Amino acid sequence: MPMENPENPRKWRFTWEAQSHSPNLRLFLFDSQTKPSVQCKKLKVHLNLFQSQVLVSWLKEEKEEEVTVRVPIPRVLIDSESPVSFRALDDHIEVKLVLLLPVGHPIVSRFDSVLNSSENGDDALAPDAATPLVMDTDLKSLSSIEEGVHFYCRNCSIRLTENPLRNFVEMPSIDWREVADNWFGACCCSFGGISEKMVTRFANSYKCAKGVCLLSFTAVVLSKDDLVACKLYNRTQEHQPGSDFSSDCVLSEEMLSSRESTNDLCGKLSSMHLKNDSVTKNVLVAKEEANGHKLFSALPVPDVSENETSVLGCCVHTENHIRNHVDEGGQHDVSETCLVDQNTSKLLANQKLFLNGSLGNAFMAKSYNLSMDIEWMEFVCPNCLSLLGAYPFDNGGAPIDGGVRLFKCYISTCTSAGGLGDMFRKYSLERMFTNQLLENAKDELSFRTVVRDLKTKSPLLQIVLLNPNSWCCSGYCLDSASAMESSLKLDLLPVIKVLFSDCSKSAASQLRVCEDWITRNLADVVCMFTRQVDELIQSLASAKDILPPSYNFLQDLPVSSLQR
Repeated sequence: MPMENPENPRKWRFTWEAQSHSPNLRLFLFDSQTKPSVQCKKLKVHLNLFQSQVLVSWLKEEKEEEVTVRVPIPRVLIDSESPVSFRALDDHIEVKLVLLLPVGHPIVSRFDSVLNSSENGDDALAPDAATPLVMDTDLKSLSSIEEGVHFYCRNCSIRLTENPLRNFVEMPSIDWREVADNWFGACCCSFGGISEKMVTRFANSYKCAKGVCLLSFTAVVLSKDDLVACKLYNRTQEHQPGSDFSSDCVLSEEMLSSRESTNDLCGKLSSMHLKNDSVTKNVLVAKEEANGHKLFSALPVPDVSENETSVLGCCVHTENHIRNHVDEGGQHDVSETCLVDQNTSKLLANQKLFLNGSLGNAFMAKSYNLSMDIEWMEFVCPNCLSLLGAYPFDNGGAPIDGGVRLFKCYISTCTSAGGLGDMFRKYSLERMFTNQLLENAKDELSFRTVVRDLKTKSPLLQIVLLNPNSWCCSGYCLDSASAMESSLKLDLLPVIKVLFSDCSKSAASQLRVCEDWITRNLADVVCMFTRQVDELIQSLASAKDILPPSYNFLQDLPVSSLQR
């Protein structure tokens, strides 16, 4: 947020602040070695709209020497006919300007976009910080590159992907099961059967296939086979893949070339299913699409026991269930082939983890979406060991889906991270966390959040949301002799105002107080990796200093801001 510090012998700092609901713009001027109420005599403020500056001058108490500092004005619509109010307080000088429209007004936003489009050079990168994070934009941008996209470590620029990726698919929502039940009902014997089919397809859509990149708001999900020399470790030991369910779920070329009719094959599968002791099976249907590529989707065979009666129209009628799905798929040039998975117990157990919505991407997991059956491991850069993402293991110490979640704030799409060619340049840990925090506050109707360690579940950070619609920018003042008057251009950046408390180094007694605070206030609980939380705490502590000391605390908690 702070702009670059030009040479300023007095080290006076400024911060502009505005609220989306108020047509006022406040300026804070402060210096740690000056007490303005005593040392700044005959305070004067002059508004120079031609150079987009505010000139603040006063007489020093000791020598009656005039001091003048210049403050660049951000791009806002100022009401020049309204008077400028100002005052000198103990630890800062406050100047208030009246705006024609609040900063967050749609007309102001369109005005900014027109100005941004007319600018060239490095200044064109500045508005990225104010650009909303929208996943649809990422999906269109990545899919539009015909030669494919590589991903790189943002810290050391090493290439992470083996081959360029061309197939990008939106990640399904983790609350898809609830949505499907709300629309279609949860019963599997009537119209609610649609819900079961949709939920199953949801579980299958989570599978990580080589060459396919799943996109979510905070992460990209890749198969480990797409990454260069990727090794997945369960704690400290590398996982050695064996004959797991994934190898059993693929149709062989012999079966694809089989001329056996669909009805006969499905009938055999039905009889095989009824004779098997297992009550649940999985069926794979191979479909040949128009482009000649074969796609595979896993379908559940409903639970059937030998004592159950297959009633026509009921969900336990296996053969009818398979035929209905084949009929829904339409006509295909190649006969649809069904195959019962002979080792489905592990597949269904893993599918349950997907269906319970417990996976997500581990960037910021809600406590009730976590499962005791899943352990999240950090995925680090093989070159610089910086955090890149995460991958899930089950209780048996095996990868659940063979996929790696790469967080967008830690990767780039070109070697020059943050440059014009980097499609993820607008993503930062701070902005991603803030957007998720606001979304959770809207869903849970709670403005109090506790961030726990993803592994130990101990509290690391308390946050209380004060204002979700603030705007600010900060920097250092220019003296009267500076030659940079007209070269500095400021943009107000969207932020949220918060109270925070660092619990990462708290004693046991303080942790008990924190747990009591969580229970008493019905605080929302999320979990993140410790490395991420430490970075957030540093950002919060740094942003606290952009306001004068008298604004640093409220109710004995530090006041800070996070960029939206």
